[in-house]
Amino acid sequence: MLQIVIQGRGGQGAQTAGNLLAAAFFDAGREVQCFATYGGARRGTPVSSFLRVHDRPIRVRCDIERADAILCFDASLLGPPLLACAGAHTLIVVNSAQDAAGFAAALPGRRVLPIDALAISRTRGLGRIVNSALLGAFARALAASAGPLGTLTLAQLEATIGERSPRLHAENLAACEAGWRAAEALLGEEALP
Repeated sequence: MLQIVIQGRGGQGAQTAGNLLAAAFFDAGREVQCFATYGGARRGTPVSSFLRVHDRPIRVRCDIERADAILCFDASLLGPPLLACAGAHTLIVVNSAQDAAGFAAALPGRRVLPIDALAISRTRGLGRIVNSALLGAFARALAASAGPLGTLTLAQLEATIGERSPRLHAENLAACEAGWRAAEALLGEEALP
């Protein structure tokens, strides 16, 4: 079973990202379970979305204690509470303009893939909405590190985003592809163990 934690702040779209990723995996024929938790009920407080993916029905009904992959919308959330569910082989994709070497120094022994989703989104006409860019990058990184269970194609993800994004379809699709390509470029430079 593939277990994923998506962490963000209220208003950043972590829950929406979890729902979109779950829908994409479901559309690809996988069994999924998706749920969210909220901090305070206001913008800016931590929000977590949890996703399980499997080829068989998922019967477990508890929190995710050990994630296979983490998608973090805000690098300031990469602290002890979030990293407590990360093992040595957990893939961490984070929205940050900082390079991978900076994260390697700050978080030794962690597999961190930084994606400047804010820059991608702004150049694609989405402003501060980073969901699609991060989902593209995350899906590409999962395909490289999580095996067949975590594999989504760019076309599968774009079909889900195109169908379910409420507006700015072309912009969201462009950001998704750009995020995918950014992760692909980073993975080409240094393969994740």
